[in-house]
Amino acid sequence: MATAKKAAAKKTPAAKKPAAKKAAVKKTAAKKAPAKKVVAKKPAAKKSAAKTVAAKKPVAKKAVAKKAPAKKAAAKKAPAKKVKTARKPNAAFMKPMTPSSELAAVIGATPMPRTDVTKKVWDYIKKNKLQDAVNKRNINADDKLKAVFGGKKTVSMFEMTKLISGHLK
Repeated sequence: MATAKKAAAKKTPAAKKPAAKKAAVKKTAAKKAPAKKVVAKKPAAKKSAAKTVAAKKPVAKKAVAKKAPAKKAAAKKAPAKKVKTARKPNAAFMKPMTPSSELAAVIGATPMPRTDVTKKVWDYIKKNKLQDAVNKRNINADDKLKAVFGGKKTVSMFEMTKLISGHLK
């Protein structure tokens, strides 16, 4: 018995070494080439057996909910295009306004719509180069515009329209 144990002990370490080498070889081979997938085919006998079992036992049919047919994108009607009409000017902007005496010194004394008043003021600013060179949004007022701007030396273009509207009647 002692000899059988020694022989068994000798075989197990020796048996492990070649197995370890085979595993190492398999790992390096797996790194080199990707493994192919093996698709297992079911034997034909099992399929026919399954059919015969199904034929023998009556199975209650389950109610399957029917899906609604998919709507085609082309079947949808395009919304009717609106007919473009000529744009009508706002009556409040087109109403002639009389400028005050301070504003009349800049644009003239004749009554004119608000849109024309703003255009004339911008023409005056550009003609006299009153727009700030660094920040184009600011207007540096001269003596005539200081009276319109309420004594302010520098006014932003957005504040300018507010100040001008105070000089229209």
